[in-house]
This record gives sequence, C-alpha cells and structure tokens, in this order.
Amino acid sequence: MIMTHPGLPSYWGYIVWAFMLIVSLWVIVAKMPGRLTIRHIQLNDIKLLGSFSRLFTSSTGLLLFIRIIVVALFFLVIYSGLTGTPVPARNIATVLTWNIWWAGLIISIFFLGSAWCAICPWDALANWFVKPRLWLLKMNNSLELKPPRWMRTVWPALLMLIGLTWLELGYGVTSDPYATALLSLLMVVMATLSLAIFRNKAFCHYICPVGRTVGFYAQLAPIELRPIDPDICAQCTGLECFNGTDEVDPCPTQLVMGSLTQNTYCTSCGNCVRSCPDKNISWRLRPQSQEAISSARPHWDEAWFMLILLALTSFHGITMMEFWETWMQQFAQIIGDSGQLLVSFSTGLMVSIIIPVSIYALFIVITRWISGSDVGFKPFFMGLVFVTLPLAFAYHIAHNLNHMLRETAGAGQLLMETLGMGSGSLVSHGRLPIPEEALFAMQGLLMMFGFWVAVKVLRYRIKSFVSEAGFRLTPILVFIISVNGFHLWLLMQPMIMRMGGV
Repeated sequence: MIMTHPGLPSYWGYIVWAFMLIVSLWVIVAKMPGRLTIRHIQLNDIKLLGSFSRLFTSSTGLLLFIRIIVVALFFLVIYSGLTGTPVPARNIATVLTWNIWWAGLIISIFFLGSAWCAICPWDALANWFVKPRLWLLKMNNSLELKPPRWMRTVWPALLMLIGLTWLELGYGVTSDPYATALLSLLMVVMATLSLAIFRNKAFCHYICPVGRTVGFYAQLAPIELRPIDPDICAQCTGLECFNGTDEVDPCPTQLVMGSLTQNTYCTSCGNCVRSCPDKNISWRLRPQSQEAISSARPHWDEAWFMLILLALTSFHGITMMEFWETWMQQFAQIIGDSGQLLVSFSTGLMVSIIIPVSIYALFIVITRWISGSDVGFKPFFMGLVFVTLPLAFAYHIAHNLNHMLRETAGAGQLLMETLGMGSGSLVSHGRLPIPEEALFAMQGLLMMFGFWVAVKVLRYRIKSFVSEAGFRLTPILVFIISVNGFHLWLLMQPMIMRMGGV
C-alpha cells in the first residue's frame, strides 16, 4: 500500500493565487523601482548573538568539537547502513540522511546561509586525512596541483547534481540503507582525492553538488560574512584572507573578502575571520534575498545551474505524485523497459529538465522582442535567471517540511535503539510535532514568499535591459506565475512518503 501525505487545503490555494494575482497587477502598473537601499546590522553589535558569533568564528576548538559530533553521526550512518536492517524506515542511516539531514539542510539555509559547509563531515574527514594538524605540527600531503581550466566552473557540480538526483529517485538510494552508506563513503573518497591532488578545496568549489546547491540558495539567506570596514580591506596588502597565515589556512575557495559580493562560494569556515590581522571580518545581517535581487553577478555556467536546480526541484515533487508511477509503467511498456525502469526514469528526468529550460528560454526571447532591447539573448538569459532561485528555494523548503515533520516521528527512539540504549520496542506512528494547520500555513506562506522575492528580483534585474517596466515585464511574470502555480498545485496533491513514518 502506498502511504501519502495530505495535500495543502484548497483554501490555501485560493489565498496564494489571490496574492499572486494582486501582486502581478501591481507589477504591471507600478513604475520602475529606484535604487535599492540596503542596511546591514553587524552581528557583533547584538549583545547575545555577537558573543556567539565571535565564539563560533574565532574559536577553532568549538568548530572542531561540532565537526567531531557531525563526523560521529556520519560514521553511525555508515555503520548502520552497512550492518543494519534493510528496512529504510527502521534504519537510522536512511532516516538520518534523507528525512532529517537532507530535508533540514535546505531549511537551515533560510536562516544560516552556508553554515553547513563549515561542519561538513566529507570535507572534515578529507582534511584530516590529507592535511592533518597535530597540535603545532601542520602536515600537507597534497600535490597542490592547479585544477584544469575546464574544471574551474560549476559544470562538474551540475553533472553531479543530476547524477545524485538519478541515484536518489531513479535507483532508489533513499530507500536503501546499504546504498546510502556507500554513497556517503563515495563522497568522502571524492573529497579526499580532490584535496590530495588539487590545491585548496576544489571539491567544495567546483564538484560538490550539495555545496553548490547550498551556495546558490545562500544568496537568499539573511546573513553573510563581510568586512566590517571596507576601507581597511581596500588598503590591505597582505591579503591574509586569501593567502592564509602560519596558523590559519587560506580561504578554501580563494575568495578575497574586500571584493566579495555574494555568498555562492563562501563555506562559512571562518578562516578569513581568524586570519585577518585587523579583525575586520564579521557576520552581519542583511535584507533577506538582497543578494539575488541586486548584488550577485550572473555567469553562464551558474545560470544553467540555477535553472536546472529549479527543474530538479520540481522533478522531486512530480516523482512523489501517484500518477508518476502510472506514467512510468505505461512508458516502460511502450519502449519495452523492465526491472527498475531505469531507462524510463532517465528519459523522464531528461524531459523534466528540457521542458522548463526551453520554456524559460522562450520567455526570454519574447521578453527581448516585446521590450525592443538591443541587449543580446545571453545577458538576458543570465541576468533574469535569478528569478528561479526563490521559486525553487521556497518550494524545496515547503516540500521538505512534509518529509521532515511527517516522516521522522520516532527518529529519536530509533537513534537510541541503534546506539543500544533503547527500550527494545519501536513505535510506529506518524504524529506531527506541530498542529497540521501550522504546517499548512508555513507551506502557504513560503509559496507567497518565493513569489514575492521572484517578483522583486525581476523588477530590479530587468532595469539592466529596459528603461521602462509595465507590460514589458509580462512574459517573465507569466513564467514566474506558471512555475509557482505549478509548485502550489503539487503541494495541494497527496504526496507519497519517502519511506513512511519511523
């Protein structure tokens, strides 16, 4: 029997659609926005948060302690996945990896940006293997080669993201504890080999699909690591944040803090804070999504990553609809596919990428034609692709809330059982830790949030291409409405559970 979550009630559908229509009408009649005024609040100036921020970024001991805990949980996943029960809902490897970590990771970006990368167990283990520090003794077993030119883009990470989606949804890694453990080990091997061959953190920068997903979504986060006084950075000649010091490693993704404008490649490790001789780097709060709205610079490979990230996020939702199984079986019969239907799934995955990419490209062409702009297709494509980020991010969180809140009841008991400290009897139930109406409200508000931010991105980004707004925004606005409306429809359908309640 297929177990499903209830969909979002219809009244939330009406509310979100009413919101989208009202905002859309306002966008059509409103004038072009003026210059964006951005205010920042230094976290160090907030009494309680400032103390925690300084402790987290300046204390290597605290960061090491957190990393050890995360690595211990990682080893628990490996051990349980390789030796535990093959039933995914009864194995902490699958529950912890897919229902708690993967779902919670996306939600954490909304508040903490790329903080996860600072405690990532894949990178921590790779660093301990290749560049261990034993008190004052610093070892370096890396060849320190420069990554080849073709590799210094996000294309490798994009291919990895598509591959990870194929393994997750097509091969069924999420419902296989053993495969989950092997995939986790594979990521550590790749991170270690990359660090052993290339200089800095090439795996984090160019290859890791999770790190790049976190990085792009972090453009929407309300927090960033930046200079306290830009003038001090402008006069800096040592560039310790870039080069490192005898005690502190350089920035793992080779960022210069004085010129940093976006979170995409910041791993929140805090090396820049500890290496700066002027103590001029700190966490600060900013308007949510400000970076995607105005300051992030568009690049061709990054534009494709953001667009396909939106396609894959929608694809996750489609594969958890009951009609998806029927479609796959009917298509498999037509082409003679059998077994795990991998050919059918792979075809469906490719079609699910091609369709939204083609629709976006078509709307860009129409927008250029209506606006009469002399700007070429490529700058339009790269500049407006930022509207896809909040649409993907909001739906991703709303979708993951279902997995995390509805499918992890009893996870604590399962963890204690795995550690040999449980009562001996697992209770299976699907009780929500919050009222169901609260979950629906969060999902509905997220869909309005994603739409609102996408509209703001459009209004500010389009200024680079046209001098007046009005009806010229209509094509991309229709694209935004269509994508958000489709995501809303997906949320309103019964959704198949990833592995059932614990």
